[in-house]
Amino acid sequence: MEFPDRRTTTVLLTALLIALLCAAVYSARRIILIFVFAVFFAYVINPVVRFMQRHSLFFGDLRGPAVVEAYFAAVILFALLGYSVAPGVSRNATTALNELPAFVDGLSTGDIAGQLRGKYGWTEEQELRLRFVLAEHKDSIRNLVPAVDRYISNAALVFGWLLLVPVLAIYFLRDGDHLVDVFIHLLFSPSRRPEARAAADELHRLLSEYIRAQGFLCCLSFVFYCSAMLLLRFPHAVALAVLGGLLEFIPVVGWVTTFAMIVSVGVLDHLHWIWIAALLAAWRVIQDYIVSPRIMGSHLKIHPLAAIFAVLVGAEIGGIAGIYLSVPVMASISLVWREYAGKRIMRGHHRHPGGAEKGLSGIAEAAPV
Repeated sequence: MEFPDRRTTTVLLTALLIALLCAAVYSARRIILIFVFAVFFAYVINPVVRFMQRHSLFFGDLRGPAVVEAYFAAVILFALLGYSVAPGVSRNATTALNELPAFVDGLSTGDIAGQLRGKYGWTEEQELRLRFVLAEHKDSIRNLVPAVDRYISNAALVFGWLLLVPVLAIYFLRDGDHLVDVFIHLLFSPSRRPEARAAADELHRLLSEYIRAQGFLCCLSFVFYCSAMLLLRFPHAVALAVLGGLLEFIPVVGWVTTFAMIVSVGVLDHLHWIWIAALLAAWRVIQDYIVSPRIMGSHLKIHPLAAIFAVLVGAEIGGIAGIYLSVPVMASISLVWREYAGKRIMRGHHRHPGGAEKGLSGIAEAAPV
């Protein structure tokens, strides 16, 4: 018997090919993430494209012109929003950057405790307690300005990469079905293509439900931001709430940016910024651990605990991208498991017709994750 034999060589070559493929995916992970986010963006704007396709006054039922019309409408919407918000936001941002060093210096020296005492009527004991806390974290507070500079630089770099997302999404919107058919013809034999197409359609439905759930969460955040800021009489409340609702699509960075913008407006206009900060922090906890798991679970047919577990694991493995992709990946795993369980049921039915009903009930109860 020759060594290595054919089977061993095949296994080794397959393992080597998988290792090379994993290395290539890891090396190109940023580019792959951009394409993944482009797919999600295509799902976000796809309802608008379908509406334009059905009700277009000039092009009828044509997919390509409908995509152009949807993008044109989005550009007009963002232009109007920017025209109404940009001057005030730019003015507040400039003032915030100019006053940030003095604000940080007041935190590090503890002078802000005296200012808060005079404004809110604190007792001397409360002022001394805050001064003691600030003194304990003096070094961390002094490093706040460099940390903000690094955050702004990284955010600008990420924003530059994200500009590619809507451009790539055009191709997915226009040729999505054709691309799926091409991949199915390349990767599957003719006998497996109908099954692969059915799985692709189910995955399409799952991602559509995920985006629909995300949109509902964005609407809830908009309602909360708008109500809280109107209650505390913040300027530009509706515009800031719209921007915060849109940023809800971006995990971690989105709500951190919203938090920073709203609290900065409160600090600069000498409003109740401590109250708004507490309300935003409480809403974040409620949104992440109560509302979002239940909504995602109901739309994607996964248990809320599984959604929380997926988000925590995704954050540990992939950071921000892992948080965003964790729930769809968990739902996809659940879908694959249900399909696999269904095939086992069918095979068991063909082999043991008498016990099929019992096996069906047992596996059907265990199938949803």
